[in-house]
Amino acid sequence: MSADPLSWLDERAAERVDAGLRRELRPRAPETASIDLASNDYLGLVRHPEVIDGAVDAVCKWGAGSTGSRLVTGTTAEHELLETELAEFVGAEAGLVFASGYAANLGAVTALAGRGSLVVSDAGSHASLVDACRLSRARVEVAAHRDPGAVDRLLAERTEERALVLTDSVFSADGDLAPLAELHRVTRANGAVLIVDEAHGIGVRGDGGRGLVHEVGLAGEPDLVITATLSKALAAQGGAVLASARVRAHLIDAARTFIFDTGLAPAAVGAARAALRVLRRDPGMAARVLARAADLARIAGVPQPDSAVVSVVLGEAQIAYDAAQACAARGLSVGCFRPPSVPEGTSRLRLTARANLTDNDIATIATILGEVLAQARERTAVAS
Repeated sequence: MSADPLSWLDERAAERVDAGLRRELRPRAPETASIDLASNDYLGLVRHPEVIDGAVDAVCKWGAGSTGSRLVTGTTAEHELLETELAEFVGAEAGLVFASGYAANLGAVTALAGRGSLVVSDAGSHASLVDACRLSRARVEVAAHRDPGAVDRLLAERTEERALVLTDSVFSADGDLAPLAELHRVTRANGAVLIVDEAHGIGVRGDGGRGLVHEVGLAGEPDLVITATLSKALAAQGGAVLASARVRAHLIDAARTFIFDTGLAPAAVGAARAALRVLRRDPGMAARVLARAADLARIAGVPQPDSAVVSVVLGEAQIAYDAAQACAARGLSVGCFRPPSVPEGTSRLRLTARANLTDNDIATIATILGEVLAQARERTAVAS
């Protein structure tokens, strides 16, 4: 027996280095000349003056922190206004704001499932939904990716009275869309509830960025629950559940990540409200994101995307990592997705479009990506 009970950490670290899977924190500078294709700031609002003013005004009025859980001292009038505005925007009856999108998913699933129920989750669901399944105490089945038929079979065969179906609207790694209309049809036919994570859909898909649920005509359906994040298109931080008033009331009573977590800080609430105002005033921002995503896909030589996410699969983790570093050295910040974020052998660059990318930005991106991807794909061909 080792005298050091944590010696196994060194072994795991060495294994990750050998596999090209070691992760590091790299603090960014407040100002940089690099072009950002790595963040989720889809609308380019994180430095918008109106959004910053919204955060500052909220801090000046309510203070730096929320001071407690939402049920004690952590709810302000600003929180409730944001909930009303978000719900109205996506076409839901009511909203409830959480401290993060992760907490919103954990809270919604665990409060609506439980022992004696079934949860069916898409194989590509976000890690927060996966963890929600694990904590739900329900029987969990994983359905094939974007396969309503598989979901239908699992629901039809169940013995449990209650069932939830979980899916992203826009999947974060590939940027592909869930077949929401078909999923809702089979969940309703089987007496189940559909939970849709719109983290990557709001601000990008639907009329004026109202999300994929709204786009396919399912807004306001009583057996559909939307979860969302405020940290992507809305340029702030936090999460929300947007659903019927009775779902909201139940989550206030039963969602542990709502009851026992400190409320979202006023600055984030004020910033998110301001970002939503900007988006409502300029609904064409959503279309501009998709147009720039199409530009990025053309440059990268991959199919035109359905979202802000452009996935460039390179294969081995080390090849993808080296390509991302080569981009960074040339002034282009890109995402690098490796296992466990994606399956083995599908490591990739993940490019995220922004509504405010300029034509000059696109020309620079074309030059840098052209060089880097040519080298990376040559290495991939040799490795295969």
